[in-house]
Amino acid sequence: MKWLTIVGFLGGLGVALGAFGAHGLRERIEPELLAVFEVGVRYHMYHAIAMFCAALVIQEKYSRWVARACGAWLVGIVIFSGSLYALSLTGMRWLGAVTPIGGVALIAGWCCVVIAGFDAQRRHAPE
Repeated sequence: MKWLTIVGFLGGLGVALGAFGAHGLRERIEPELLAVFEVGVRYHMYHAIAMFCAALVIQEKYSRWVARACGAWLVGIVIFSGSLYALSLTGMRWLGAVTPIGGVALIAGWCCVVIAGFDAQRRHAPE
């Protein structure tokens, strides 16, 4: 239940930020910075959708590795997308150095999904 609530918030926020970028920023920031903002929104939404699917799995049958994936993706969205949003809105280029940390968290989430798959296979394998 917790993850579905978080995912609902993240999905709505992603749509709102996408609309803000498309309608509110187009005339206010350089096209290069708008493109950076849009990358943040894209990865935000990709991972919000992944978290939604994972949350449904957790709701049906709890998996600690799927829950860890959700946690990693949440951290990744905040750091990866958040740093891109901040960079594009402030122009502070040094924020780009923070972005890969969020990328690593996003990748870690997918690694947790792989482990969850192996774990499920192991638990359901005939003896």
